[in-house]
Amino acid sequence: MADADLRRPLNPRERIYVAGHRGMVGSAIVRHLQAIGCSNVVTRNHGELDLTDQRAVGQFFATEGIDRVVLAAAKVGGIHANNSYPAEFIAVNLQIEVNVIDAAYRAGVKDLLFLGSSCIYPKYATQPMDEGQLLTGVLEPTNEPYAVAKIAGIKLCEAYNRQYGTRYRSLMPTNLYGPGDNYHLENSHVIPAMIRKYHLATLAVKGDAAAIRADEKVYGAIPGDVARAIGYLPESGTLDISRPPRVLLWGSGSPRREFLHVDDMAAASVHVMTLAQEEFLPPHPSFVNVGTGSDLTIREAAAEIAAMVGFAGETVYNPQQPDGTPRKLLDTRRLASLGWRPRLSFREGLADAYRHYLARLGRA
Repeated sequence: MADADLRRPLNPRERIYVAGHRGMVGSAIVRHLQAIGCSNVVTRNHGELDLTDQRAVGQFFATEGIDRVVLAAAKVGGIHANNSYPAEFIAVNLQIEVNVIDAAYRAGVKDLLFLGSSCIYPKYATQPMDEGQLLTGVLEPTNEPYAVAKIAGIKLCEAYNRQYGTRYRSLMPTNLYGPGDNYHLENSHVIPAMIRKYHLATLAVKGDAAAIRADEKVYGAIPGDVARAIGYLPESGTLDISRPPRVLLWGSGSPRREFLHVDDMAAASVHVMTLAQEEFLPPHPSFVNVGTGSDLTIREAAAEIAAMVGFAGETVYNPQQPDGTPRKLLDTRRLASLGWRPRLSFREGLADAYRHYLARLGRA
């Protein structure tokens, strides 16, 4: 279908509920919607609306007159978090999806965009991964509970479309990073974790213990192994300068990953919201991949970040820690054929993410 054949353009007066507006993706989507003139973006924080509370979610939709929904709310985390809290990653995400999708339908909301993850694809999927590979093999064990929940979200949207004639569709992004990311080293994803580790190591090289203490106050405690690698002594807030600071990274560094800046993800989300529903009904998949179409190794990404922050020291990889899926590259031809491509290069996106990282430190 031609890009010009859009069936549901956004009306600036529509009430668009963005679930998860405080997260990195949700906040980017809110910014994008507001930038294009949408003046009725509806948000609720967790204290105002607990999305795992079925009754509260139902009451919200019954009284708010919502026209469209972007379901960006989710419990997310990196390998460590997924390994440590598998029950929460499947249960919380299933609760959110079922509550929001069902309540939206019951309130008469015809248009909904569900945001998933590239982890829905099999661990050994053919690369690059196209939409047809869903449910064709076993999942990566380290994030299987989260992946199962996201697959369930896709299937919920499909089922409501088939039974009730709704216009629910899903977007599967690759690894995201950018403003609003989580930099806590116990549960962050790979790009924010590396940005922070290299930033801290650079401060240690400069002997700036005060700046490291300030970083801790904003972005959370520095784990023991990271602190030891840079020579930081958390008890005293001082530096041990007996050996050069190093950066420790999990795994071998050999897995290949694709990374997309969150502002590009927001633009893709709004684009997909406006596409004709025919593009998401059989024989077409009900979801579409969003990514850059190119990848690089973790080692290559680390080298880019080290150069960006100015760290010239040693990087040490720990192959005893899991690598995860060997390669995760999305086939993005479907979205390109529907009229959307990313704007930012990886280097440009990293620079933007680091500017926001430093800006938050400056505001502390």
